[in-house]
Amino acid sequence: MLTRAGCHLCDDARTIISQVTAELGETFVETDITTDQQLYDLYWEQIPVTFVDGAQHDFFWVDADRLRRALAR
Repeated sequence: MLTRAGCHLCDDARTIISQVTAELGETFVETDITTDQQLYDLYWEQIPVTFVDGAQHDFFWVDADRLRRALAR
């Protein structure tokens, strides 16, 4: 998940992702876009951004059921 400090949507997404990955025995990595200028330039208007297997999955909001289906593949 791409995130940044002070992002309330990131907080919401983190909660959902944590719950879903725990249910499925998966893990996730969180990256602050302010530590990488290229990520910041690409995604600053879309955060939080989620990826599954390296492909962009969602941005702004995370749907738990949609994420579960993507991770179960």
